[in-house]
Amino acid sequence: MHDASESTEQPDTDGPETEPGPERITVYSDYVCPFCYLGRQSLSTYQSERDAALEIDWRPFDLRSGKRRPDGTIDHDVDDGKDDAYFEQAKANVRKLREQYGADEMDVEIATDVDSLPAQVVSVWVRETRGYDTWLDFDERVFEALWHEGRDIGDADALVEIAEETGIDGDAVREVLADEDRRDALRSQFRDAQKRGITGVPTFVYDEHVARGAVPPEQLRRLVEGA
Repeated sequence: MHDASESTEQPDTDGPETEPGPERITVYSDYVCPFCYLGRQSLSTYQSERDAALEIDWRPFDLRSGKRRPDGTIDHDVDDGKDDAYFEQAKANVRKLREQYGADEMDVEIATDVDSLPAQVVSVWVRETRGYDTWLDFDERVFEALWHEGRDIGDADALVEIAEETGIDGDAVREVLADEDRRDALRSQFRDAQKRGITGVPTFVYDEHVARGAVPPEQLRRLVEGA
């Protein structure tokens, strides 16, 4: 059995030293989920209270998966068990949390007819090709466009406008939206999330510890700093 204390090998000091990157919290979310928007407001509050940066490792999720036809469109006639009473309770919960999290401008009407898949396709592409800061700007604008301005984030023209507002080329966005391979890759990410046991959003994951729902900043602090 080798005793490490007896090793005569010297560490390699010739290579460049690399600074550790910022901490990251994984967030599963869907733009059409009002509680995902509120959860991000809560996360922003916690991030602002920290001394060290905490980046978002965003993972897309499809709340409409049970209603999707084979061609990817949504069948709104599918009964998912969410009746008028469910949505009224959801809106009441949104009203309560938007006051708690300082999101007074948020519209409480639930975006039941909006398909977020196109926005998520673009968002994944932006994250992969434009860097974290640009992705974060785009991501936040998508949330604002839907929940503050009532824009249809499933519409290509709307997404091009949102992208251009954050300095992203609109023609490139149209090409991404027309790329079926990217849609297939996104669906694969949705399936991966389900395999990992993600059944609802928002879900926050840090060092294998999990918090579900639009939890308050102090709970996110416990999730990260108590891990």
